[in-house]
Amino acid sequence: MAEIKVIIPAVNEGDSIGKVVTKLPKSVSEIIVVNNGSVDDTAQNAKKAGATVLTEDQRGYGFACLKGLDYLSKQSKPPDIVVFIDGDYSDYPEELDKVVAPILEKNIDFVIGARKKALREPGSMTPQQVFGNQLATFLMRLFFRAKFTDLGPFRAIKYDKLKELEMEDKTYGWTVEMQLKVLKKKMTYIEVPVRYKRRIGVSKVSGTVKGTIFAGIKILGWIFKYSIK
Repeated sequence: MAEIKVIIPAVNEGDSIGKVVTKLPKSVSEIIVVNNGSVDDTAQNAKKAGATVLTEDQRGYGFACLKGLDYLSKQSKPPDIVVFIDGDYSDYPEELDKVVAPILEKNIDFVIGARKKALREPGSMTPQQVFGNQLATFLMRLFFRAKFTDLGPFRAIKYDKLKELEMEDKTYGWTVEMQLKVLKKKMTYIEVPVRYKRRIGVSKVSGTVKGTIFAGIKILGWIFKYSIK
């Protein structure tokens, strides 16, 4: 049986993190919540729900994900698959088995849980999120002939392939960096449609003007950086 581990970056997700952890299926061998500078009860609630809790005080989505990967790299038995999911309960954690299925059944390297419009709760993605996804995936199609339609945070990847990517972005560019490097290294990938609902609490990215602007700059920066290589 494949060893599946989950990394959940979390900032002030005290009201939602327990739901995310407890709804993940039994196929997961370890759930790692990276408490990324929270000032609420995120860490306590994650631990109470059964997660391994790490602390990363440097704020940034990429910082939190890299902390989780550093933890995995020090384990005596590495996982076969790593899944990333947000801690805000906007995704449906119980759909994890559907997201990892192409890896287990078809030997695909990388899977995106794509937030298709028909499966999204109205208002679950802000207009700037929708526009940002459309622009980023359009540019990836234009420059790299990619087939991505989303930068969805719910994603699964073979651990050995993830190590090959040598991820480095510390903040908002983490998701698009991963997808661009998958394309550059000609890894196999697929999207699996997933449901999406309104998050609990306020987004630290799309919920603020600053977050939206910086995320947009980061995403476009990574795409143009790779398009001229």
